[in-house]
Amino acid sequence: MNFVSTRGNVSEIGFIDTVLMGLADDGGLLIPSKIPQIPQTRLEEMAKLTYQELAYEIFSYYIEGEIPENELKELIHQSYSTFRDPEVTPVRKVKDNMYVLELFHGPTFAFKDIALQFLGNLYSYVSKRQNKIIHILGATSGDTGASAIEGVRGKEGIRICILHPHQKVSKVQELQMTTVHDKNVLNLSVKGTFDDCQRIIKELFADVDFKNKYHLRAINSINFVRILAQTVYYFYAYFQVAKQTGIKSLNFSVPTGNFGDIFAGYLAKRMGLPINKLILATNENNILERFIHDGVYMPGQFHSTYSPSMDIQVASNFERYLYYLLDENPSLVSSLMDQFKSEGKIVVSEELLQKVKDDFAAHGVMGEECLQTISKYYDESNYLLDPHTACGVAAYEKYNESSEVYVTLATAHPAKFNESIERCHIEQVFPEKINQLFNKPQYQEIVDADNNEIVRELERLFSSSH
Repeated sequence: MNFVSTRGNVSEIGFIDTVLMGLADDGGLLIPSKIPQIPQTRLEEMAKLTYQELAYEIFSYYIEGEIPENELKELIHQSYSTFRDPEVTPVRKVKDNMYVLELFHGPTFAFKDIALQFLGNLYSYVSKRQNKIIHILGATSGDTGASAIEGVRGKEGIRICILHPHQKVSKVQELQMTTVHDKNVLNLSVKGTFDDCQRIIKELFADVDFKNKYHLRAINSINFVRILAQTVYYFYAYFQVAKQTGIKSLNFSVPTGNFGDIFAGYLAKRMGLPINKLILATNENNILERFIHDGVYMPGQFHSTYSPSMDIQVASNFERYLYYLLDENPSLVSSLMDQFKSEGKIVVSEELLQKVKDDFAAHGVMGEECLQTISKYYDESNYLLDPHTACGVAAYEKYNESSEVYVTLATAHPAKFNESIERCHIEQVFPEKINQLFNKPQYQEIVDADNNEIVRELERLFSSSH
């Protein structure tokens, strides 16, 4: 399997080089040169596999022997042995035609653990194999940071720096990142929004000399491994629900701000998984909803919401979908991304918009609707939704056709967002691991959204590697 850039200027590279490059050197995103096709007969066989066995099967299509079989199996075992549920991502029936896929049973109670436990172990594996130090740089709207730190803390040969928007993540998210006191971890609390953090990361990765000098590696979903690891739970959910219901195709409602989680579903569908509709759920920061409805991709005014992990205006994975929407034409992608940089928007034709609507539906969930959904499901089903999952459930309700079956992705444990839960006058019991965070000291540097200031902090961290 070879990988190429959405912008066409990175020649075909292998899986491990793709992991290490993160953002393509031409500023684009890396994608497989050809999406593997899984025939129906193979899908029927895969339905019998455990989560770990399924992960091995799907990863193997993309890794194609670059990691020996026994070593890949061991990496997968290490990554998912940290989860609290033996199924890793169990499916719960909440209503007659709606299931919730619980993605929060990992060490930091968020769906990001599924990809980042694996990516952390993979980086450690590559570092040892190549005898090279790895410097990880990432931005977070809350969950990626905690999951990434948990995935690599204390690991030999790895340093990690995470940028998060100052006072714009939940208290538990902040504590999960900043109570880690390891010499290989640096938390930068940036005076700005997640989009500021993400912009700085992309600009630093786009400086190829700087990136190569410091062996910078990406932990954000610009790294294709993040997407790959997330496709697994779409397959797993489909197989579990099909066993219970006998359905032949399934709809997914996906809370997403950065387009990574739902792009993983799109990739699973392109691989042959019988997904009918992908419903994109977002909040007041609804750039993606507007694109799916109108064909115009243009950031609006930033809003702080009850679902802060989706408080994002510029979705870094959107370019991957654009590549497939434009029939895998990298020069068209490049010109549209240049246009976005200069004019601040992308507009697609009516014909392309129809293709978008064939792939996706979308619903932007406003604050009150989010809280009402939490209250309603707690009262009627005795199921407590976190505010992001509530957006997904509200989107399912908007598009619900009783003859169809839906799975909503539950992206985080409600304890991570108690500020929103309290607004519903619901008192929840925190898991002990989260309770303990409140008694720990915090370690973070508060910085301006300034590339030079952040580079100085990075050089200080990286100099301690040598």
